Amino acid sequence: MCNDSRQPDFFDRVQTITEDYLSNRKRTRRLKKEKRGSKSPLLDWGEAFLWAAGMVLLINQYLVQAYRIPTGSMIDTLNIGDHVFVNKMVYGPELLPGILKLPSPFKPKRNEIIIFENPTYISRGPVFDIAQRVIYMLTLSRVDIDKDESGDPRVHFLIKRAVGQAGDRFKTENGEMKILFSGENRWVDEREYNAARGWNHNISRLMPDDQYPALIASGQITAWTERRITASESLRSLSSQAGNLSSIDFFAKEKARLETLRKASPHDSRYSVLLARLRLGWYVPEGRILPLGDNRDNSRDGRFFGPVRISKVLGQGMIKYWPFWRMGKII
Repeated sequence: MCNDSRQPDFFDRVQTITEDYLSNRKRTRRLKKEKRGSKSPLLDWGEAFLWAAGMVLLINQYLVQAYRIPTGSMIDTLNIGDHVFVNKMVYGPELLPGILKLPSPFKPKRNEIIIFENPTYISRGPVFDIAQRVIYMLTLSRVDIDKDESGDPRVHFLIKRAVGQAGDRFKTENGEMKILFSGENRWVDEREYNAARGWNHNISRLMPDDQYPALIASGQITAWTERRITASESLRSLSSQAGNLSSIDFFAKEKARLETLRKASPHDSRYSVLLARLRLGWYVPEGRILPLGDNRDNSRDGRFFGPVRISKVLGQGMIKYWPFWRMGKII
């Protein structure tokens, strides 16, 4: 039997390598532990804050973002000061704030609560926009550095209800919306349409129905004043009953003004063109959606700036989380 003297050498070498590895590993762990122990608590806190801030930004940018409701345009669905969470994934998140929206198989549906970029917002530049949105997200919608001359937040985003889809046509009669769906020949009352589908959200109105004769008289008085003609005493008396309601339903008053001016100057095509816009209403083209506030007489929405591009829709309203007594799903 052959006695191989190399075997003890081999096992000794393996033992030496193993001991060296374990010793180095133990020393590395000890040095890391000592390094952590010697680190400044302030630096440690800073690293933790940056990590948390990064996570907040990632969640807000791509998953769920917090917003604060600034106006009463969605009362009673959403009240001033409500804090809400918005689903950013459903319609495709932006890669960076305001830059390159990712595609999504889902599009905004009728009756959904959506948040979108305000078409009338004037940007102060991409650097400011990104800084504003980062700070807004980090503070969970509590700090907004984008202020106007009066110190009030400039409205960069709007949250409304998706009411009109491509092919729809809308018009108003005494403040109530009528809908002509694509391929149909009959105008449908919005409230009746919603009720038939079990959509029970409240469409709030500030303008009483019995005040419309006074509001129309107010529009006529405005037209006669522009023509430097003194209106009749009965018309002035009826107009005075509108009081401070005269500015609530802008479209009804404007329609009455233009009808009066067209009758006074039938040769002036300007009035016919402007009046046609009010009579024909709003058409929603392909790739757009018409957003409206639930508080119709106190909402600056698609009736003023037109249908919104779907690519500008940033998310869908999920839940109200503050104040706690209003906590619940947004419907």
